[in-house]
Amino acid sequence: MAATRILVVDDEAAIRFGIRDFLEAKGYAVTEAETCQEALAVFRGTRPDVALLDYRLPDGTALDLLPQLLRVDASVPIVVLTGHGSVDLAVRAIKDGAEQFLTKPVELPALHVVLERILENQRNRQRQLASKSRRERDTLDPFVGASAAVQELATVARKIVTSDSPVLITGETGTGKGVLAKWLHGNSPRADEALVELNCAGLSTELLDSELFGHERGAFTSAVKEKLGLLEVANAGTLFLDEIGDMDVQVQAKLLKVLEEQRFRRVGDVRDRSVDVRLVAATHQDLRRFVHDGRFRQDLFYRINTIQLVVPPLRERQGDIVSLARDLLSRLATDLGRGVVDLRPDAEEALLQYGWPGNVRELRNVLERALLLSDGGSLSRRDLRFEGTLGSDPGGPDTRLTLRAMEMRHIELVLREEGGRVPATAERLGVPKSSLYQKLKTYGIDAARFRPGGA
Repeated sequence: MAATRILVVDDEAAIRFGIRDFLEAKGYAVTEAETCQEALAVFRGTRPDVALLDYRLPDGTALDLLPQLLRVDASVPIVVLTGHGSVDLAVRAIKDGAEQFLTKPVELPALHVVLERILENQRNRQRQLASKSRRERDTLDPFVGASAAVQELATVARKIVTSDSPVLITGETGTGKGVLAKWLHGNSPRADEALVELNCAGLSTELLDSELFGHERGAFTSAVKEKLGLLEVANAGTLFLDEIGDMDVQVQAKLLKVLEEQRFRRVGDVRDRSVDVRLVAATHQDLRRFVHDGRFRQDLFYRINTIQLVVPPLRERQGDIVSLARDLLSRLATDLGRGVVDLRPDAEEALLQYGWPGNVRELRNVLERALLLSDGGSLSRRDLRFEGTLGSDPGGPDTRLTLRAMEMRHIELVLREEGGRVPATAERLGVPKSSLYQKLKTYGIDAARFRPGGA
């Protein structure tokens, strides 16, 4: 790892030597300059991590030099040193962009502490910028597409994003409820705080209780030490409870208290703890029916249903499928190091013909598998494999498929069983060979890939 570079600008050689000797002993790499002009040249050539400027120099002052250095690289922290310190001068230096203003003679150990603090702050800023850039790159847009259903969802979501009221997101499995929850957090005033996620499906009452509220040491047999609950982890941020319809009724009562009083109690504890969280819940279940059946508390339902966002299934936004596929394909190709990969017209047609019982999640799976199994810069119909994807049953009928998609799937199944032989397939389907060839052309089906050893 390269040593941290410090530029020392002072017209007194003895002072430069003292600072350089001390900092080099601490592991820094030090360069020197004694005039404004020389400092500017060295700064351009070395791009130091920090610059230390004496206020009075033979050809100007630090205030003259400061803006010139910042024009070269505004990210480099600059410390001004002077033997003629005053409050007005310090204010001017900081206002003009200096990171610190120190009065001579400066204690070298104190200077070292200042430099370390400046460098740590700089590293933190860089990490935050990198993290923000990564989050922006990785964050999916839940509103890709121009369909009326998606635009209505976007309109409502943008109106309530700054609210602290609970939000209930409903929609079929795979529609992107989690993506919308992350968008709500990332665009809310709580964005700099934690987003804590918990899927309630399949968790026992005891485990869900412990995960949400935490427990004290000795609260139960296996509680050998105290545990922080996710509510405490999410304090000041957002708690996203996916599949809240699967939450046990006993835990629902405790969650209701949190929402109404902003207080909770750990398992095995005798005192309440305060917490400030925004709840975003999601479910693919019909909670109204659950309330009617006694599986979900009515008071909790009304509390979390203050704002409801309905994510439409992919089959109800067919006009968005291609644009959504392109967006997902671009992200997947970047993640896999594939560069730019596009969709050919026959692939787009195939995507539009399919019924997408697994919604956006299935679309993503189909595209990811196509990328992994193909080598070219574009995907064709033959690269797409719908069989065996989440939510589909290639062995039986799916009433959510369109008639075209059902016909295409059946032709492919028979072609596979007949080893790609078109005449035998036509005979089994009870259609003339010419009609089947026309169907293959219409659907972009390559019979050759169903032959033994075929592509």
